[in-house]
Amino acid sequence: MQIWVDADACPVQVKELLFRAAKRTKTKVTLVANQPMRTPRSEFIDSLLVPAGMDVADRRIVELVEPGDLVITADIPLAANAVAAGGQALDPRGELYTDTNVGERLAVRNLLDEMRAGGQITAGPANFTRKDRQAFANQLDRWLSLAKK
Repeated sequence: MQIWVDADACPVQVKELLFRAAKRTKTKVTLVANQPMRTPRSEFIDSLLVPAGMDVADRRIVELVEPGDLVITADIPLAANAVAAGGQALDPRGELYTDTNVGERLAVRNLLDEMRAGGQITAGPANFTRKDRQAFANQLDRWLSLAKK
C-alpha cells in the first residue's frame, strides 16, 4: 500500500498533512512532479521527478499505482485511471473516488469542460479553504484506518 501524490498542483497544506500521516502510520508517500519538490527526511517520504510535459506525471503515476494504493489528485481523468488500475483517488478537497463514483464524476467534469470551452463558465475553482483541508484530513484518516486493517 502506497500513496502517490500528483504534486505539481497539490496544496502545501495537503502535502504537510500527508508528510505527518506518512510518519505516523509508516505509510510510503511519493510525490510525483516535473519540478524538484522539498520533502522532509523520512524513510516513508520520497519524490519522483518526471520530465516536463502535458500529463507526464499523471502517466507515470498510472504506470506505478497498484491495487490498494491511493492517489492524491484534483485531476479527474487521473483519478479515473488510478481507480481502473485498482487503486482509489482522493481529491485535495476531501472527495474519495472509487469504482462506484468516479465514472459519474468524470462525466460531470467532461460536461463542465465543454461548458468552459463554449464560454458558458468563466470562473475557476474556489480557493482552498480550512474546511477543504479538514475534509481531506478526515477522508485520509478514514482511508488509512481501513487500509491498515
